[in-house]
Amino acid sequence: MIRSVVAGCGAYLPKNVVTNADLAQKIETSDEWIRQRTGIGQRHVAAEGELTSDLALKASEAALADAGVKADELDMIVLATTTPDETFPATATRVQAALGMTRGMAFDVQAVCSGFVYALAVADNFLRVGQAKTALVIGAETFTRLLDWNDRGTSVLFGDGAGAVVLKAAPGKGDKTDRGILSTHLFSDGRYHDMLYVDGGPSSTGTAGVVRMEGREVFRHAVTKLAQAVDEAIASNGVSESEIDWLVPHQANRRIIDSMGQRLKLAPEKVVVTIDRHANTSAASIPLALAEAHADGRITPGQLVLIEAMGGGFTWGSALIRW
Repeated sequence: MIRSVVAGCGAYLPKNVVTNADLAQKIETSDEWIRQRTGIGQRHVAAEGELTSDLALKASEAALADAGVKADELDMIVLATTTPDETFPATATRVQAALGMTRGMAFDVQAVCSGFVYALAVADNFLRVGQAKTALVIGAETFTRLLDWNDRGTSVLFGDGAGAVVLKAAPGKGDKTDRGILSTHLFSDGRYHDMLYVDGGPSSTGTAGVVRMEGREVFRHAVTKLAQAVDEAIASNGVSESEIDWLVPHQANRRIIDSMGQRLKLAPEKVVVTIDRHANTSAASIPLALAEAHADGRITPGQLVLIEAMGGGFTWGSALIRW
């Protein structure tokens, strides 16, 4: 069996930091109100003229350097984003060109906050069937450009950033002791569209639109749907909760993150949390968290890492990775 082994990680956050106190000067909110409900203390915001592809490129360069892989060794780039530079072409092709990669393929995946899990699954399957040997998987967003800054229910939640991982195909035995991605699990249910969406698009309004969300309903569904994705990942690999070394969740809400950690009976220090500093960076949140925990030495080779996310659509999913 071929496994997709994580060979390197990279991340990039825009230099501009916006704190809760900064937002409180513009809208009716407070640092205490935001922290209590979300766990967020600050977020990074892309500079004027700084594009999603710019963030993705910096994260990609860091991931390639960490993996010791050159751009011309890549067979594919899969970029998860809700905020592409342009309607077309795919933002991944701009990253491809900037890296100097002139072979293989590059394309975008859109599953909102679940985007990185979806992109990882796509790349993993290409490697498993032998259509690629080395892949770059990116989550990158300039999500703050989809916000109505007068809506305190959504404007305080999101930030910008990018994270990336390099995957390399390697032989495995086909059991849970293999290094690499052991399994991915993807779900969606379009009936929940109206609970979390952007009110624009080329085919509807001809504008980018802004985020609209029914926060309480999204929270309620997130807890149950993420539990489903987590349970399936554990069951399909024949592992127990006690074997999970790290939970690296999508960083949407601290209460949701804590509930997933408690469900897995994980000590709080075994759950990677970045929401306090990054806010919700949509498809970028998991690879940003992975890159941080990899860089500071928390996640080490051989450990079992569980990732999970839910986003608009609804989409949701999980992956179990032996580091």
